[in-house]
This record gives sequence, structure tokens and C-alpha cells, in this order.
Amino acid sequence: MIVREGSLLTIHELLTLIDVDGPNGSICQNILNENYGLFSRVPGSSHNHQAWPGGYLDHVTETMNWGRKLYQVAAASGRVLSFSLSDVLLVMFLHDIEKPWKYTLLPDGTLEIKEELRDKSAQKSFRNEKLKEYGMVLSPQQENAMRYVEGEIDGSHSTKHRAMGSLAALCHAADIFSARLFPDYPSVENNPWDSARRCRSENRPSQNQM
Repeated sequence: MIVREGSLLTIHELLTLIDVDGPNGSICQNILNENYGLFSRVPGSSHNHQAWPGGYLDHVTETMNWGRKLYQVAAASGRVLSFSLSDVLLVMFLHDIEKPWKYTLLPDGTLEIKEELRDKSAQKSFRNEKLKEYGMVLSPQQENAMRYVEGEIDGSHSTKHRAMGSLAALCHAADIFSARLFPDYPSVENNPWDSARRCRSENRPSQNQM
């Protein structure tokens, strides 16, 4: 696949940039292919960002594109980076991987978090089991980024040492850009990014798909 430079990339194009010489890129493509129907129906969140059917896949694609753009800016600074673009894209693809299985669709069309996945530790355990199921092995730096992609919100912040590593910091910025700076993008019309399209679905997801 030829990757188009300087434009918004599709999630399929982005996945070709992950771990080209290793197994994780292929694993990510397997995860997407086997769960595309589910990923393209569930929302990115219940209320706060990309909260429409298919918003999960839109959010993941947006964060991967923002990660790519932010990485390019950081690399162009001439400063040394301790991680690769592949690391960024891998983390952004996986950072919310538990969400498609997290919600139940109620009869009134609203979403409710499943009781067994309300706790953050339960969500982390589910995510780890899902990655193990697909044979995904993360480096310590990637694991740190997965833990802190949403910030130091688990009580680990300290004035004596940095909990969030550098890879996690850039991934956190990419997540914030999508979830808080541009929570309604990609927009339905007049989207300023070339090729930006919402992952639309004709039907609301059924409960067994959530």
C-alpha cells in the first residue's frame, strides 16, 4: 500500500506503518479485520467525544493521525526522540481497545457501562487479556504509554519522579487533541481535512454487538 504523505490517512494506511519488520503490525490488522463490524458501530464515548455510531473507529483514526502529525513536528525540532512513529501509532490504535466491549445498548438508545467493566482495573485486565488473546507483546515504554495515555490519573503522579514517559506524553497529547480539542470531528460536512469521513452505520448496534 502506498502511504499518502501530507494528508489524513485511513486506518488501513496507518496500520501499514506499525512494526513493519515485526509481528505487531500484522496483529493490529488482524484485530481490525476480525472486529471491524463492531468497531464501526460503537461510539467513541457515551457523551464526551465522537459519541455517534462508529465514533470509536473515528476516534482511533483521529488519534493515530494526530499522533503522526505531532511526531513529525517533534522530529523536525532536531531533538532526540526515544521512540518511533510506529510506537505512537501502535499505542493510539490500542489505547481504547476495551471500549467496544465496555457498553450495553439500552432500549432507549442510551449506553450503559457493563457492571463487570465499571472499574478501571477491570477494564485494564480485560484489555490485557484481549491483547494476550491476539499475541500482542508490548515493550516497557509502550506499556507505560498505554497506562498514561489519558494522563497520570491513577494516583501515580509524584513530585519526585516522572510517571509518564515521553512516548506516553505524545500519545496523551494526540488523545487530548481528538477527545477534547476536536471532539466533534470528523464532521459530517465541510471537513477541513482532506479524506476525513465519519465511519457511518445505517443501524444502531444491537445489544449483542456491544
